[in-house]
Amino acid sequence: MKYRTVFDIIGPIMIGPSSSHTAGAARIGRVARTLLGKQPKWAEISFYGSFAKTYKGHGTDVAIVGGLLDFDTFDQRIKNSLQIAKDLGIDIKIVVEDAVTDHPNTAKIKLGTNEQDAIELVGISIGGGKIEIIELNSFELRLSGNHPAILVVHDDRFGVIAAVSNVLAKHEINIGHMEVSRKEKGKEALMVIEVDHNVLDHLLDEVASLPNIIKVTKIHD
Repeated sequence: MKYRTVFDIIGPIMIGPSSSHTAGAARIGRVARTLLGKQPKWAEISFYGSFAKTYKGHGTDVAIVGGLLDFDTFDQRIKNSLQIAKDLGIDIKIVVEDAVTDHPNTAKIKLGTNEQDAIELVGISIGGGKIEIIELNSFELRLSGNHPAILVVHDDRFGVIAAVSNVLAKHEINIGHMEVSRKEKGKEALMVIEVDHNVLDHLLDEVASLPNIIKVTKIHD
């Protein structure tokens, strides 16, 4: 069977020969866009392993760029995402890497509006359209993207985790999964909290007002 477009691979319910290379890639791109919080002006996408070998044939490049444009996996615009990004003035660079990674379907995305307003993440597509974000700005983490989540960058100080947890408890937000990563003791740390329901902005503002909090971001359904 010959596939005419990426949508013959993804389909509205993520069907096809390799949903991990298309639907999963789109979801990685969309998480990156959500974490940046705005339309990027540039993006550098590095493919590793199987992604690097087959990204053109499986539409991984158009899928991940579609995600960066905030398109869902069933959005018909994904098949034209490279041209749409070009028309919007977004500079897209694709890099094929030879390095061996722990997972064959690995992509690293650097994106931003300028050098200061930028993020870098590493995502893997684990099959069936499911993904994990395993690194964000050099912090190790495990973020599925399947549930709403709150990401809190903070100073590594006593009591910060408890203070954030108390805010969530006050608003009756149930924590499904939580982990903390730090690069160095006493420096910056990243708190990743998956929750059962989307949270409102006023809760994020309350968390952001706590001592030793640097930045608060959310991922919603």
